[in-house]
Amino acid sequence: MLKKTRLTAAVLGLCLLTSPAHAENPVNDKLPDPDGKPADMTKPVKVFIIMGQSNTLEYGAVEKKEPVLKIKEGMSEQEQAKAKEKHEKRLAKYEQDRDKTLVSAIKNDGLYPFMVDDAGKWTKRQDVRVTHVMQSKGSMKMQRNDWLTVKGKAIGMGQGIGHQLGNHFDGPVLIIRSSIGNRGLGWDLLPPGSPSWEVEEKDNKTGEIRTMVYAGYKQSPKKWEKGTEAERIKWYAGKQYDDDTANAKKVLAELDTYYPGATEYEVAGFFWWQGCKDRNNPAYFNRYEKHLGFLIDALRKDFNAPNAKFVAASLGEDEKGVNNGGGKILEAIMNIADASKHPQYKGAVAGVYTHPLTIPAGGSCGHYGGSAKTYMNVGIGMGEAMVDLFENDK
Repeated sequence: MLKKTRLTAAVLGLCLLTSPAHAENPVNDKLPDPDGKPADMTKPVKVFIIMGQSNTLEYGAVEKKEPVLKIKEGMSEQEQAKAKEKHEKRLAKYEQDRDKTLVSAIKNDGLYPFMVDDAGKWTKRQDVRVTHVMQSKGSMKMQRNDWLTVKGKAIGMGQGIGHQLGNHFDGPVLIIRSSIGNRGLGWDLLPPGSPSWEVEEKDNKTGEIRTMVYAGYKQSPKKWEKGTEAERIKWYAGKQYDDDTANAKKVLAELDTYYPGATEYEVAGFFWWQGCKDRNNPAYFNRYEKHLGFLIDALRKDFNAPNAKFVAASLGEDEKGVNNGGGKILEAIMNIADASKHPQYKGAVAGVYTHPLTIPAGGSCGHYGGSAKTYMNVGIGMGEAMVDLFENDK
């Protein structure tokens, strides 16, 4: 649901009377403004599920507060000098981090004007709900359940995704983020249908080449030498996949709690942003393409959504053609979306190359330095890719 895009914007009460000069953003950041109206509730809720690891969460800084120099009464000249020296360092870091924030991107760079309304407040969509659930101590913990808006100190990819989907669909949209950090596709998130596989590895102590068996779905431990008996541990291959999908199903089982007034839904698509945990082990990154295929098939089956779309994003630090683990993951993502290589996914799977969207340059394992621009750009890019898949169905 849309309204006419504004030419000026206000952020936190500070009017942007002119558009500051800035480098061209690699995505269309001038999306239409939400009109604040509710969705057409005669239509089923379009459900989109976000999975992966920690970069699917919220690490893009909203705002940074300028540090204050504190000189206490009775401090000696030497103590005051040390306090001023520390303050200068904090101030330098603040100025560096400030430029990465969402407030700075809007106020100083003229980006993402649809994120604020004419009164200088964060826009709040009434047609897109966002729910974040996470497995914690053996049970589901709800982290968020609200209309799409900016809350707290950080944002994630869900902002850009939510606005793109809300602009495209007239009916209600529910985004379920079911994920947690430090999880790998080759182990924790390994989907049903994934068999074990063998890898020749060099023993770091003896230099001997051994054949190692890597766990298939539900197997444990992570790996063992071929011909030996595997000793199970508490965790198993695919445990996080089972937890994350089970939690998403719990949300759907109580639909009205997470989208008030809704009675019907359709799982329309999945978003996947992951790879940091797999990029350093050849056994995992060399098999990433196969595992993505198993993942798409398993998700469609588990959610009874045989035609659901799937959008995966690469790690932002890896350029096309690099010969490392991240490069292999990027290649796997682009291959799974290539209909000539995987005709079964034609028109249903898309890959998003995020290296140009990562501003400033930063690493996925460090959450891109908290850059709001990166999380906004990746979300906008992934949302656009998903919308394109639906547009191509017409």
